[in-house]
Amino acid sequence: MHQFIAKYKDQIQGVVSGFDRLVLRGSLRRLNYGKGMEEYLWQNGVLFKDYAQHVKRISERVKTASVAPLVAKKLPVIYLRRTDVNKDQLARQVAVERGITAGAVCALSCLEPSRTFEHYGTHMVARVRPCLAIYHYGIHPEFGWMHARIQTWFPFHVQVCLNGREWLARQMDRERLRYVRQDNCFPWLKDYERAQQLLDQQLTVHWPEPLQSIAEQLNPIHEAIFQKYPSSYYWTCFQSEWATDILFRPGELKRLEPLWLQHGMLSFSSPDVMRFLGQKVPLSGRIPARFVRPLATDLKRRQEGPRIKHRIDGNSVKAYGKAHTPVGDVFRVELTIDQVEQFRVYRPKEGGPEQELDWRQMRRGIADLHRRAEVSDKANRRYLNALSQVDDSTRLEELIGPLEQPRQWNGRRVRALHPFQTDDNRLLESVNRGEFTVNGFRNRDLQRLLYDAPAKSWQESRRRSAAVSRKLRLLRAHGLIQKVPRTHRYHLTQAGRLAIVAVLATQRASLAQLNIKWAA
Repeated sequence: MHQFIAKYKDQIQGVVSGFDRLVLRGSLRRLNYGKGMEEYLWQNGVLFKDYAQHVKRISERVKTASVAPLVAKKLPVIYLRRTDVNKDQLARQVAVERGITAGAVCALSCLEPSRTFEHYGTHMVARVRPCLAIYHYGIHPEFGWMHARIQTWFPFHVQVCLNGREWLARQMDRERLRYVRQDNCFPWLKDYERAQQLLDQQLTVHWPEPLQSIAEQLNPIHEAIFQKYPSSYYWTCFQSEWATDILFRPGELKRLEPLWLQHGMLSFSSPDVMRFLGQKVPLSGRIPARFVRPLATDLKRRQEGPRIKHRIDGNSVKAYGKAHTPVGDVFRVELTIDQVEQFRVYRPKEGGPEQELDWRQMRRGIADLHRRAEVSDKANRRYLNALSQVDDSTRLEELIGPLEQPRQWNGRRVRALHPFQTDDNRLLESVNRGEFTVNGFRNRDLQRLLYDAPAKSWQESRRRSAAVSRKLRLLRAHGLIQKVPRTHRYHLTQAGRLAIVAVLATQRASLAQLNIKWAA
């Protein structure tokens, strides 16, 4: 990332990196398998044949206890008959309508396929079947807006979804650190260094404590259910998104973003994508024959703007313009990790001696969350450094594109220029002549160049003068020329000289010089 920042340091306001989204899951390890469920039933004196009735009674108790605090506060508890409803949007709407700024907001429940158990022969076996899941939405005093989900059937899996930027906003509010926020990013920050320090503090959280507290709120009768068969939650990180936000000065990103996305789509090869995502590539630069996982790159145009994504299985790195505001623009590179097995962590073997360290497969457990953050940050840095190789010099379309649009000049509409059509092209060639560089040009000078023969009458001379005056007005309206004060002479502007030179050079260039690659 140092190469990227060094190249665009004059346009960049600041950089912040940290978790954007965290999906944490809690599972009762003693109930991960059918054998564990059998032991639970045995400890509680429940026959296998009575399993169904027992879990129905427990499930009803869990449902009632889970939503009881919301019912007491007369907050909405809504059952969704469809699973494709945008739950987050619905919950935010409830918060706005009721003016909720802290605490619980609502509970949404629906049937979802979940892993549970079934009595089969003389054993309990794991099955996936529809179970009622309850989503609790609220505004946490530390994490901000979040939601937590509990499966109301055994084994009562819990899922907690947090947003790192929402969390950061809470941290900055406590320190009275000024910022401008749009969605889940910050186009402007008063103190970028302090904001990064607060993001780094998120990595020092002792996760079991706050997560256990959330789990107890989801299922207040957990201890009663497992009184005879004690089971505690083991927490894992199901999915993480690590976002690196480059905060540009207002308007700077509009020109650069398309160049980066085009370069990423056309120039990054499969071995490049493997390197970004931490995969080993031989010195030959070829993909190893043993590599059989899906690898893809795609460019998607969304309502918010285009984004490019490179993925290997469930892991991906993507880049897009996150925000375009009057106070700043945000370009985001984001690494999503679903499959941690592709990465390594220097740790002892689980259950083995602590001193026997080695590079081993990364685990989903929150014990390896710090290493996950390190891997994610390095991947984003590699990607940004690769984007720094883009040729971002001024494009022809940037120079002549505005000329091909109508303008307003002194309250009157002025037509668009057509630089490659005969009349306008000849006009541009005329005002760009070398003899006008020092003293500029006048109306009569252009008449001499634009007309092949002298005027035969004074009436024709007046018509030519008026026509050239209109052409001068056209050039002034488009910012190509400017009038020398207290004279009848004109000079090319710097922007005008660049645009005209670009047009003339392009029309005189050969195909080989333009490096055009024709499709077969």
